[in-house]
Amino acid sequence: MQIKDSTIVVIGGWGLVGAAMCRKLMEFSPKKLVITSLKQSEAEEAVADLRKEYSNYPSEMFEAWWGNIFTRSEWKDTPRETLLVNDSLRLGLIHDVIDELDDIILQDSALYSLLLSARPDAVIDCVNTATAIAYQDIYSSSRSILGELDKGGVSNETVERLLASLYIPQLTRHIQILYRGLKDAKTTSYIKIGTSGTGGMGLNIPYTHSEEQPSRVLLAKSAVAGAHSLLLFLTARTPNGPIVKEIKPSAVIAWKKIGHGEVIRKGKPIPLVDMLPENAMQLDGGTFSLRPVEGVKDFGENFKSVFIDTGENGIFSRAEFETISALGQMELVTPEEIAEVTIHELRGGNTGLDVIAALDSSVMGPTYRGGILRNSALEQLKALEQETGADSVAFEMLGPPRLSKLLYEAYILKRIAVSFESAIATPAEQLSEKADMLVKSDAKLRAQMLSVGLVIMLPNGKSYLRGNDVKIPPYRGQTELETTSENIEKWCNDGWVDLRVENMLAWQQRLQRIMNDVSAIPIGDTSSRFTHSRVYWENFHTIDGGKIASWIFEVEENGWRFKR
Repeated sequence: MQIKDSTIVVIGGWGLVGAAMCRKLMEFSPKKLVITSLKQSEAEEAVADLRKEYSNYPSEMFEAWWGNIFTRSEWKDTPRETLLVNDSLRLGLIHDVIDELDDIILQDSALYSLLLSARPDAVIDCVNTATAIAYQDIYSSSRSILGELDKGGVSNETVERLLASLYIPQLTRHIQILYRGLKDAKTTSYIKIGTSGTGGMGLNIPYTHSEEQPSRVLLAKSAVAGAHSLLLFLTARTPNGPIVKEIKPSAVIAWKKIGHGEVIRKGKPIPLVDMLPENAMQLDGGTFSLRPVEGVKDFGENFKSVFIDTGENGIFSRAEFETISALGQMELVTPEEIAEVTIHELRGGNTGLDVIAALDSSVMGPTYRGGILRNSALEQLKALEQETGADSVAFEMLGPPRLSKLLYEAYILKRIAVSFESAIATPAEQLSEKADMLVKSDAKLRAQMLSVGLVIMLPNGKSYLRGNDVKIPPYRGQTELETTSENIEKWCNDGWVDLRVENMLAWQQRLQRIMNDVSAIPIGDTSSRFTHSRVYWENFHTIDGGKIASWIFEVEENGWRFKR
């Protein structure tokens, strides 16, 4: 893309990599940079630094935004722990993640609001998403539950804290909101600066979080990072969306500065404490307490030393940095190198370091042999249908229920009208009546639909048939749902076999559109240009549910594959 005169959001722009990214972007004269960070002070500091360094540019070219992108706008400046200790806020946090994504959740999202307000041409995401999610430490929450179970009961808060820390639902919701935000903002490109979680090392990584080796928390971070990459891989394969890339540094990223001063850990200085030798505690077969003990006194000052600031990874001592960056350990990559690669990819270059492109080129896709054998399988299935007299329509194992609904509705049309022309020519009222008669007279067909979990809406729009198992509406904690007109229409769309006149009209319009599309093919054009030709539709002499359902998913619902 053309960076000049473009608006670009740099998520995590205060951090080590984000700051290098902003400086690199400035070489190409963007129109505006929106710099985000978790804290207001960080975002404003980043903007102030840029305004000072690039004083020849208008100050309004740099805009600060701050807050937690993984939560609601109203909570973006509230510490997560503050949300977790409040019963109603904690439940809100959980429902925002596990409930079906709707417009309310979307509009309330801080990330969605950021994207819609900035409407960037590109987004460079430098936040370590895997760390933000995995370091909520589901293991600690699990231990709390097990501890309370041993004591005879578990509190609601403990269970809810575990639900609030589930990794995959949080990551999935983040990707859903990110995709919708990028698409609605008409953003052209999105580049993620990801992580391997281990600095490029394997399961033998010696650096832990003071637990076993390898650290479960660290491996959970890698697992989330891998899941994140595959979700971005799917986002990149979604038609009409932004170009999606990921650069995944797998080494220590350093450095921001070298200095001398207080050692800061988790945002706070480390107070020095001491225990005099005469106060030494004895290992006499008793217990070792993890709680503060007597004999420890305040040293009277904070820990100060020479350090190297590696940004989001914190500060290291000289010896720590020498160890972790040594040849054969995590080694070292600089933020400027990451920025160089990222901006080259953003401008359309090919560095060979885009993880999404690497996945695209290495995954095994459809094959010629698979296509040939597919036709053979279909021929065998059709022959067996004729031999046994059993029409194979839908078992509701593939899903979604909408697919089974469409397949059975197409099958009913085939039974009562046979061809496209007949289905279109027959008044919709008669189609509805004939469909009703078929369903009522063919007990086996009716039983098959009901037994796989489909509901049949009868022509009057007030009566329905159902079995014991119902796929739509899905169970989401409620066993009783209101039969409002809005709910009924949603259920009919999502998975009820709908025999009403209005649905028959919709089917007629659909079949007519297919015929119109085919008639628009130039006469005599027998090239490979068109997929859905008259030959494909068997000259409209029959209604093939599988072909029509795939056409609906591709054309009406934009569910088509564009990478092979």
